Amino acid sequence: MIEICALASGSNGNCYYIGNKQDAILIDAGINCKQILIRMRLKGLDPGKLRGIFITHEHSDHVCGVRVLAKKLDIPAFMTKGTFDALYYIYKPLAIRFVEPGISVSIGPFMVHPVLKNHDAAHPTSFRIEHSGINVGVFTDIGTPCENVTSHLKQCHVLFLETNYDEKMLWEGNYPYPLKKRVSSDVGHLSNDQAVQLLTEHAGPDLKLVLLSHLSANNNTPLKAWDAMKHFEDRFEVRLTSRYEPGDVLKIEL
Repeated sequence: MIEICALASGSNGNCYYIGNKQDAILIDAGINCKQILIRMRLKGLDPGKLRGIFITHEHSDHVCGVRVLAKKLDIPAFMTKGTFDALYYIYKPLAIRFVEPGISVSIGPFMVHPVLKNHDAAHPTSFRIEHSGINVGVFTDIGTPCENVTSHLKQCHVLFLETNYDEKMLWEGNYPYPLKKRVSSDVGHLSNDQAVQLLTEHAGPDLKLVLLSHLSANNNTPLKAWDAMKHFEDRFEVRLTSRYEPGDVLKIEL
């Protein structure tokens, strides 16, 4: 059995908890250290169980709390060297371990698989986390799903999956045109419709739960993301995450 929780999920910050009774890891630390600890304790999660923080890429909504949290808890941060080199200096953790896409990392009871992805960052990765036969994928900030992403996604029982924007809201909204192009590009973000297509074509037979993640505040709404995905509920459970508060702690068993 493992527990998962979206401590923060949205364009204002991302942080995902995966743990068991003794050990845990975070994927990203995109809100400040104080807020991460407050949200963990609010949900009954013990920060003392954390063994490491895995960083997907250098953008501030994924890293702003990593340096302080890693130092406070005396745990390492894991990321590619390209991500570390691209980090603004105030975010660079003191205890760093480099990962390479395609080379798995063992930490406590978890096997963490870094997955190279398409995003406008230096050397970005998603992660598939494996524990006791359960596979949890954290797949956000994906421009166009490549074979790396789809091959790992097929193995997942649980997915934190990006549904960043609604096409109509983006193109009719007030973002400058270059930013609209960036968001919708092959190295930008997944729209609701692209996430639907990704699941339609590549969801594996063991997928049990999808958590709609990294929603834009300006170009999406929870209702639009939910409406796009709700037809999957005869195949697997669909839940929303929140940009404002931590989600429920969910216990996952096979």
